[in-house]
Amino acid sequence: MGERCTVEGVVEHLIFQNEENGYTVLSLVTDQGEVVTVVGCIPCVAPGEGLTVTGTWVNHPSYGPQITAELIERRMPEREDEIVSYLASGVIRGVGPATAARLVERFGEDTLTVIEEEPERLATIKGITAKKAMEISNAFRELTGLRRVMEFMARYDLPTTLAMQLYRVYGGDALTRLKENPYLLSGERYGVDFAAMDEIALSMDFGADDPCRVEAAIEYELTYNLNNGHVFLPRPKLAAATQQLIDVSADTVEIALDALLERNVVVQQHVANVDACYLHSYYEAEVAVAEKLIAMRRVPQPPLRRSVERAIAEMEQKQGIAYAPAQREAVVLAAEEGVLLLTGGPGTGKTTSVRAILALYDKMGMDTVLLAPTGRAAQRLGEVCDREAQTIHRALGMAYNELTGEVTFRKNGSDPLEADAVIVDEMSMVDLPLMHALLTALRPGCRLIMVGDPDQLPSVGAGNVLGDMLRSGAIPTVALREIFRQAQQSAIIRNAHAVNLGMAPKLEANQGDFFFLCRRTPERLVQTVVELVQQRLPEKMGIPGQYIQVLSPTRKGETGTVNLNRALQAALNPPMRGKHQKVWGDTVFRTGDRVMQTKNNYDILWEKDDGTVGTGIFNGDVGLIEDIDPSGELITIRFDDRAAVYTPDLLSQLELAYAITVHKAQGSEYRAVVLVSAPAAPSLMVRGVLYTAITRARELLVLVGDDVVPAKMAENDRQQRRYSGLRRRLKELSERE
Repeated sequence: MGERCTVEGVVEHLIFQNEENGYTVLSLVTDQGEVVTVVGCIPCVAPGEGLTVTGTWVNHPSYGPQITAELIERRMPEREDEIVSYLASGVIRGVGPATAARLVERFGEDTLTVIEEEPERLATIKGITAKKAMEISNAFRELTGLRRVMEFMARYDLPTTLAMQLYRVYGGDALTRLKENPYLLSGERYGVDFAAMDEIALSMDFGADDPCRVEAAIEYELTYNLNNGHVFLPRPKLAAATQQLIDVSADTVEIALDALLERNVVVQQHVANVDACYLHSYYEAEVAVAEKLIAMRRVPQPPLRRSVERAIAEMEQKQGIAYAPAQREAVVLAAEEGVLLLTGGPGTGKTTSVRAILALYDKMGMDTVLLAPTGRAAQRLGEVCDREAQTIHRALGMAYNELTGEVTFRKNGSDPLEADAVIVDEMSMVDLPLMHALLTALRPGCRLIMVGDPDQLPSVGAGNVLGDMLRSGAIPTVALREIFRQAQQSAIIRNAHAVNLGMAPKLEANQGDFFFLCRRTPERLVQTVVELVQQRLPEKMGIPGQYIQVLSPTRKGETGTVNLNRALQAALNPPMRGKHQKVWGDTVFRTGDRVMQTKNNYDILWEKDDGTVGTGIFNGDVGLIEDIDPSGELITIRFDDRAAVYTPDLLSQLELAYAITVHKAQGSEYRAVVLVSAPAAPSLMVRGVLYTAITRARELLVLVGDDVVPAKMAENDRQQRRYSGLRRRLKELSERE
């Protein structure tokens, strides 16, 4: 089991087929006479049809051996009995067993050719009118069109699922469109790597300066740079990057870019003294976010400030606390303004302020929804506020259409969130598309409170939403700067604020909740990290291993997460008799391992302990491998209260998570953090990385390694520039009011 295979045969019967996404389970009679079960995306297949299936053998616990199909080549039935079986299956609307038999009796092995090319001859058969003949022919041509697209995909080793997606968009013209412009598949929607598609297109005799190629390269550069945080690229930078990518003249690039602008695929606008080039969807999102935020600022009938201050006094008396002036101002503005930014570092009272705002909204009879960008951040927000909090994606009803490759949200302007107020935590992690989706789903009059730490790393996705809002000066803001007395006792918090001011953290062996252990060599550093997680912290500090997270700025090198994970796995979860494991590439996955999902997968099915089922495991989700079946083909992973079953083809989306990068730790908090201090790439040796890492620790932080690195990082406040026009748009719209 787990072996790659290629089998040829004829479809015997369909066990299951989902007409929406093409997922099929069928039995195939091979050319050797064996009957095998095949599962995968095989749309519009029917008994009697010939298939060449390339895939992997797996042993399903309930259904036994089966082939998970990856590539499908189809051949139409040729013998008369195969044609009868094919047509009688109902694959063509209007043709049942009786009609199938009459057609084959009249036209024999030419039946399918007649249906496609000479439909008028069908009307010579009793019971088939001229109208019905055309309906039969048109239905068959649709199937033939899809089959030919699938053959194209198979020829170039492209996923079969793309055929279904493309056919849903272009219908019978899909193959023609694909041959005219194979670069269609390299766009954001279909996600085929540009280099791979470029190789295919060039093999089809497309010229190096073909407009399709150059336009696709421009779109690729814009899409690629979204992953670097850029919402747009300046036109000269975009043109230069495209030239470098495909080695064509500057004039050729300019002509192609003008063509994309003419078709509104790319939008150009003068922003911040540059000619900014956006993908159309990101331009629309940026404009919409700016307009909605400015429109939300005003509340039609805000309560009297006097009544709000009276409510604050009552809350203080009830809770036995006294709010700081900035916290009081936050509560007042939350009542008076339609949108509010609440910022601050650790220990400045953000949580207390959020609780106070929530209590005020309760007093005002408002229905408040608590949201955060990640599951862990939502869980923490719910715990400190003592009520349910959700991820933004879940609250908006995110869905993934695998046929179009688009992410959509059920909640939108037509069906908004049922909330009078929304409080969003960890705003530094919210990128532009997610902000756009959230604002679109807020009904008129809904208040929005956004909470975050602007000194943490920006979102992984495109944009710098929190930073742009703050710098615009257009959004009412309360900045919490006072470190409360209780928080001042924490060396974690003191050192975090020191780093934020450009000062090196205080490095001493023991500061209560902040330790530093100097290790000069990578070997000693890794050894110490393992000792801390395996023995010293559990035994001396009473913190079990599952609550300890190792962080490193980088994946690579001796002190990067890849090497650390190997060492930690060997110590914490070594191989032993009866413990199953699965080798994937250079990684061994073993029962009991902590793992992380590294890309969004909208299709993985999960089930909660209460029987609730759903789909979707997302980038950054951390889980524990509960079970690996003896064949190694089914891996059960628990993500908090959800269990998901992975097959080997999904393991490329996982990595061990005993150690993770600081970027991956955004939005999470751990009882104990072991932080690696070692040289890394210049882009990682910056203040924001160190500050974010320190603020991930709730009870204990142990810094291990070089004593010079933290000072260098704290001094370096260089931030990679992100091209975004949101700040300028907010400022201009605000000034017009």
